[in-house]
Amino acid sequence: MMKKPLSDPEESATDEAARAAWLYYVGGLTQDQIATELGVSRQRAQRLVSKAMTEGLIHVRLEHRIAGCLALEAELKRRFDLKTVRVAPRLGEGADPTHAIAPVAASVMERFLRQPEPQTIALGTGRALRAMVEELPKINCEHHKLVSLIGNISPDGTASNYDVIMRAADKLNARHYPMPLPVLLDDPEIRRSFYALPQLKIVALLAAEADVTFVGVGQMTESAPLYVDGFISAEDLREERALGAVGEIASWCFDSEGRYLESRLSRRVGGLRPGGREGAHTIGIAAGPEKVTPLRAALKGRLLNGLVTSEETVEALLA
Repeated sequence: MMKKPLSDPEESATDEAARAAWLYYVGGLTQDQIATELGVSRQRAQRLVSKAMTEGLIHVRLEHRIAGCLALEAELKRRFDLKTVRVAPRLGEGADPTHAIAPVAASVMERFLRQPEPQTIALGTGRALRAMVEELPKINCEHHKLVSLIGNISPDGTASNYDVIMRAADKLNARHYPMPLPVLLDDPEIRRSFYALPQLKIVALLAAEADVTFVGVGQMTESAPLYVDGFISAEDLREERALGAVGEIASWCFDSEGRYLESRLSRRVGGLRPGGREGAHTIGIAAGPEKVTPLRAALKGRLLNGLVTSEETVEALLA
């Protein structure tokens, strides 16, 4: 039998109905609260709960593959005091976790894109974010702004393979503000000179006032994306690890307590640290065994207040 695609509309609608039913029957939320949590109207929240009933998803327990994920979401949200958590069901041994979380992450981003009020959305880069953007539907978002947190130029002068803002802008018809800088600069003075330019000041201001920020989370092992993709040297990696680095967000390294490091490498980062205005969402998109250590540190240090990840990753985080 041919498998349904990850983004199958019928399956997604059933997932949403299951989520609404779990929030109503297990979480004890009202339909107004469910509507707020899912980013839908009260009428749609009511229809979703009814759909779960008519399709036989509600018995003594929720008979749906997402039920375990919903329980994990609630526990992770409670444990780390998070605003937003979405957990993708496991795909099985050997599957790429990025493919599992991409459609779930896209649905979270779509909640913000569907808002009638103008939103400023800041974006990091990386494989997970690129996969998320590829799952987005085409939406007319001309009232929103997209802003990049990180430079889009690789060490060899070419455009970064994992830059996402241009891909997103093409799909969303949104005003977008790329970061026309190398990911890493050789001289901190050059960075200061760039940020003296009016165009870069605009990007920095928008990023600082972002309503929501989506970022990938990288590990700082031998498989570190910054190292594998040629942005940092083996010496850079050893130096950061000696200082306690366990992960990085938008090229900014942090330790096991979730504290950003002040180092020789940090002075070379071309982009901006994530985190918009007070109360804004900063949502990490990451999954897989190598992400557990950096995610635990980022959550501990409150570098993130939202997370989209996989079932297996959450089980490891909560262990």
